Amino acid sequence: MATKSSGFSLIELLVVIAIIGILSATGVLTYNGYVKSTKRNSAENILQQIALAQTEYYSNTGSYFITGGAGSCTASIGSSEDIEDNLFDGEDAIADDIDFEFCVFGNTASYTVSAVEANTSPGAPVCTITVTKYGTPQRTDC
Repeated sequence: MATKSSGFSLIELLVVIAIIGILSATGVLTYNGYVKSTKRNSAENILQQIALAQTEYYSNTGSYFITGGAGSCTASIGSSEDIEDNLFDGEDAIADDIDFEFCVFGNTASYTVSAVEANTSPGAPVCTITVTKYGTPQRTDC
């Protein structure tokens, strides 16, 4: 005697749930990569804005604004705020949600602006983006 089934079996439901889980996991990973890429592009744009502001600062003062030493600097919240205060007249030019901190090193005749990724996993490479006077942005470990 044959019986007529009017619904889905448990196996069929489990297969559908597994497929939905795989698709959602792929979507989350893709979205996270998109967000990280967008933050890095935003940091690069801010670097170029800082370079333009350096040109104006040099026109007004005769030297470039430096937050670090001659050969390097440590990017931090403080150095990012110093850049905003001195180059952008206190405007909030550096977005807080991009997870990058900025600093400027060099001398009165030349400079390098550096952006360092702030919130990284322990042991993961830290993305650093730099731009020199008249240069193009260079990415390291991004």
